[in-house]
Amino acid sequence: MSKAMGEALGRLEAVIDDRLAAGEGEASYVASLAAKGRAKIAQKLGEEAVETVIAAVGEDDPALIGEATDLIFHLSILLAERGLSWDRVAAELDRRHGTSGHAEKAARQQ
Repeated sequence: MSKAMGEALGRLEAVIDDRLAAGEGEASYVASLAAKGRAKIAQKLGEEAVETVIAAVGEDDPALIGEATDLIFHLSILLAERGLSWDRVAAELDRRHGTSGHAEKAARQQ
């Protein structure tokens, strides 16, 4: 991951953590979404995933980048709501590095 991406995710994570801790409700999209519960956050993440796929297949690069940004944003909210960090995700990526995708998937299915 580029340094810029790592810094961007760190800033995003900090803002989301602050919004969740403050419980700002209607003043904060993050807090208002979180107040609706984990299932609603997951539903919104799913919607953003579908929109990302649609943009990947039928729209231009700026549209795909916009949808990918929304997807990462909502995934960040879900991770934070679960008490998980991007550092945990990065550690799992590091653990999987150098392992065949087929081998890793087979290991999870056992």
